[in-house]
Amino acid sequence: MKRWQQLCSALILAGTASAVPAAIYSNGTATATFTVSLTLQANCTITANPLAFGSTGVLTAAINQQTTVAVTCTNTTPYNVGMDAGGVAGSTVGTRLMSGITVGNTGTVNFQLYQDSGHSTVWGNTQGTDTASGTGTGSAQSINVYGQVPSQPTPRADSYQSTVTATVYF
Repeated sequence: MKRWQQLCSALILAGTASAVPAAIYSNGTATATFTVSLTLQANCTITANPLAFGSTGVLTAAINQQTTVAVTCTNTTPYNVGMDAGGVAGSTVGTRLMSGITVGNTGTVNFQLYQDSGHSTVWGNTQGTDTASGTGTGSAQSINVYGQVPSQPTPRADSYQSTVTATVYF
């Protein structure tokens, strides 16, 4: 039994002993190289911020607001950004609509999205026609979206909304 206790004590002490330093050799050296690689493919992502026109009583004057979308593409990747007509039935790129959110309200409010603050270039979804182009830098690039609710007959009081999809083509 005493021998067993001595063996256990030796094992415990061996486990708590400091590590033995690595040996030093002086017979020579040899080296090897290896390749480290990564393939980056052309890619883009897009994010969009909400566009809120606020609150008003009647639509006798245009309401203008702006928001941004951010495009991040691999460096030197060309891209186009487009916007669809929105999710309300009857919306087109030429005439975008927001619909009332209250059950039974069939009213709509016209709005438009523009690429410029002068409201002359409508955002669309046809590449080369009504999209905005750019070239990726590898970092997020902010693109302005200018919105306008034009003067129009005012529908019933309610909150009006639409969901527009922004797409980056690359």
